[in-house]
Amino acid sequence: QVLLVESGGGLVQPGGSLRLSCATSDLSLADYTVAWFRQAPGKEREGVSCIDKRGGDPYYRRSVNGRFVISRDNPSNTLSLQMNSLEPEDTAIYYCAADLWNHCDGDFTVRYAHWGRGIQVTVST
Repeated sequence: QVLLVESGGGLVQPGGSLRLSCATSDLSLADYTVAWFRQAPGKEREGVSCIDKRGGDPYYRRSVNGRFVISRDNPSNTLSLQMNSLEPEDTAIYYCAADLWNHCDGDFTVRYAHWGRGIQVTVST
């Protein structure tokens, strides 16, 4: 079973920043389309950002565009999400995901084969 492990979550005040990381030793993230999802209490899971396995520009959902930056570091085999200007509405459990066949085109309804267990991000005073 592939294991993706998120880290870097926590409690931050509105306007603050956090950097999430996702690491794995079970596959090479460079070969996969990778994404961050989140699920807020009482809401459905939603896609936040993704990077296609073919490269190219990342995709961001509108509510985080300009505030979040997704990146993939191939030598360390990690995926990151730099989150700036955080808002209370960003409070959620954040998940990283990877899939060998998907493409990053803004359609987050596609199935991702591999998932992390999630990490809590809370934006509050």
